Amino acid sequence: MHKTNTPIEVRYQETDQMGVVYHANYLIWFEIGRTKYIESLGFTYMDMENNHIVSPVTDAQVQFKQPVRYGEEAAVETWLDAYDGVRTVYGYRIVKENGETAVTGTTTHVIVHKVSFRPMPLRKAYPEWHQAYLKQLNGEA
Repeated sequence: MHKTNTPIEVRYQETDQMGVVYHANYLIWFEIGRTKYIESLGFTYMDMENNHIVSPVTDAQVQFKQPVRYGEEAAVETWLDAYDGVRTVYGYRIVKENGETAVTGTTTHVIVHKVSFRPMPLRKAYPEWHQAYLKQLNGEA
C-alpha cells in the first residue's frame, strides 16, 4: 500500500496554553497529508477546482492517543483507506519524532460541483484518478 509521510513542524500558534497542539489542528494536518498523497499520485486539487469541482469532507473521525507539543516535530502518514467510485476515505496517522503514534483518523470525501454542490462520481469525472485509486486498493503501483 502506497503511503506518504509528510513532516510537520509544530508551530506555537497551533498550541494551547499547555503547549499542546489544539485538537482541531490535527484536521489541518490531515489535509496537508491528503494533499501530498494526492500529489504523489500525479493529481492536484487545483485541477479539480479549475473545473469548478471541490471535494468536501462528509465525515471525520479522530482518535487522540497522546499529545504533540510545541517544539516537537511530527509527521502525518497518509494512505487511501477505502474508495467506491463515489466516496473516498483517507487514513491518517500522526507520528511523533520518537516514533510514537499521537493521533489516528480518517476523512471521507465526495466530489461536487462548486456552484450547485451536486455530487458526482469521481470514476466518471476523473477516470484517471479513479484508476489510480483502484490500483492503490489492489496493492498495485
